[in-house]
Amino acid sequence: MKLEIIVAVIVLLFTAQFLYISSTTNAEFSGADGQAEGVIEELTEGTYEPIAQPFWEPPSGEIESLLFALQAAIGALVIGYFFGYYRGKNQSIQSTQSTQSTQSTQSTQSTQSNISKPGN
Repeated sequence: MKLEIIVAVIVLLFTAQFLYISSTTNAEFSGADGQAEGVIEELTEGTYEPIAQPFWEPPSGEIESLLFALQAAIGALVIGYFFGYYRGKNQSIQSTQSTQSTQSTQSTQSTQSNISKPGN
């Protein structure tokens, strides 16, 4: 519970900082592709010709954003699956080891109690 509160406070601080900075400055948020294209144009003085052209461009910016978000979601699902798989695998190994050590301890105790009984 304590960890969730700490994470929530950190997220709120970053959100507040982002909103404050974005409301007090005239920053433009643009993609890295557009900025790179502008720098290349400046450096080559307009003589640069791309070596490849996209075979399909989304009909609108919203579709492009949707496809990007879908790609990010699929990537997050794959990463989350593998984290969960390996965590479950480790928990299973630890559970098996603790069960074996408990059985070994019980076996040792029963052997010792049989030895200490008179008449054996």
